[in-house]
Amino acid sequence: MANRIDHVGIAVSDLDAAIATYRRLLGKEPDGIEEVAGQKVRVAFFQVGESRIELVCPTSPDSPVAQSIARRGEGMHHLCLAVDSTDAEVTRLEGEGAKIAVAPTEGAEGCRVAFVHPKAANGVLVELSSR
Repeated sequence: MANRIDHVGIAVSDLDAAIATYRRLLGKEPDGIEEVAGQKVRVAFFQVGESRIELVCPTSPDSPVAQSIARRGEGMHHLCLAVDSTDAEVTRLEGEGAKIAVAPTEGAEGCRVAFVHPKAANGVLVELSSR
């Protein structure tokens, strides 16, 4: 069961330019920047109230985010829900017939993440994340 919206992921082609844009929009610096080698991305987080904005930039042309940008351009990439246990939620959702696009793996900030296929969530890629 989801506890809260953790963040909204925005796919970007140039992380530094996107950081400058969101720095200007939000009037603050990002709270963290890191590379997630397993997902072939660099990310930057901005805290906004109880949720965050995650800028996601591919580090390789074969990154799923690079492929998403090639198909749809930059913009909204995913909605991330905080859950108690990513593995338990994936098991529950698969048991209810939902398609999982990416099985549980290590994500940014040491979280355990999985992605629910957009076909199972009204066209939205949903990330499940637990600490």
